[in-house]
Amino acid sequence: MLDSLKHTEKHTGRETSYVWENLSEGWRELFCRSNSALTHFSRSEEDDQTRTHEQDSFPHWSLLAVEIEETDKEILVHVEIPGLEKEDCHITVKGNELCLYGEKRLEHKRTKSTYHIMGRAYGTFQRSILLPLIVEEYKAEASYKNGVLTVCLPKADRKPPISIPVS
Repeated sequence: MLDSLKHTEKHTGRETSYVWENLSEGWRELFCRSNSALTHFSRSEEDDQTRTHEQDSFPHWSLLAVEIEETDKEILVHVEIPGLEKEDCHITVKGNELCLYGEKRLEHKRTKSTYHIMGRAYGTFQRSILLPLIVEEYKAEASYKNGVLTVCLPKADRKPPISIPVS
């Protein structure tokens, strides 16, 4: 019986080590990937006046996952913003920075209901995304489909550096 307990202890120790190693790796990856995607949602003054006690515990932070894709002629930015109407999203571009502004509104249709889980954030948000290079901001186009905003940004002409003689 003692040998059986030693074997179980040894096996359990290995399993526990494996679980902690994977858990630690998972948290590291989650932190690294979500660090730039974590976006703060602010409540508007209008929401403050009509907010219920339940809505006080709605999250103020949410992930807006981004993919930046480069082709020969353009930079494509894909941003997941489900639950947003396209009219509620505003985009600006300056140099190599893309800024998203928006508002995700809570549509509370039932007056007598209780939330058991509140995992979605509502309110206004702002998110800045650094682009890998300068783009032609005046030629940018955006589309919104199935909760994904896609911004197409043509690359700016790259001129070779000029040499400046020293006198």
